[in-house]
Amino acid sequence: MAEKDNKIQEEEVLNEQTPATETETEMAIEENGDFEELKQQLEESRNKYLYLYSDFENFKRHAAKERMELIQTAGRDILSALLPILDDFDRAEKNDALTEGTSLIHQKLVNLLKSKGLVALGTKAGDEFNADLHEAVAEVPAPDDAMKGRIVDILEPGYTLADRIIRYAKVVVGK
Repeated sequence: MAEKDNKIQEEEVLNEQTPATETETEMAIEENGDFEELKQQLEESRNKYLYLYSDFENFKRHAAKERMELIQTAGRDILSALLPILDDFDRAEKNDALTEGTSLIHQKLVNLLKSKGLVALGTKAGDEFNADLHEAVAEVPAPDDAMKGRIVDILEPGYTLADRIIRYAKVVVGK
């Protein structure tokens, strides 16, 4: 009887080690197909993640750039509103109508605006007219041929704030 039990156990072990039947083979192939499908889905998910991560990094970079530009030009409106006052001071100074006190106030205003990042364009009479920097208010006959297409007079200087023009220089051009 022990011999009979041993034979039964040997048969069971052999059955476990024998090659799979056709249905088991088909199931294994289906599982491999599922594996390939899962592998493909994993790759697609990985690609979507990488694209989203890249988009997010681009968004962060863009937002940081916009934030820096906003900080640099935050005072643009107030500085633009102060420019006519500065122009009045400049005109009064040209006509020697400033007293010592108002001259000091003018200098303080100029220094304050410079400290906030306001920079004059530095346009001078005789410079060549540049539509990217200047606004031609009038054209007058040029005193000589060398002044044709050049700035004859500056009515209001131009200014930049953080390398952006906030006001173009208003000039008279020779024709």
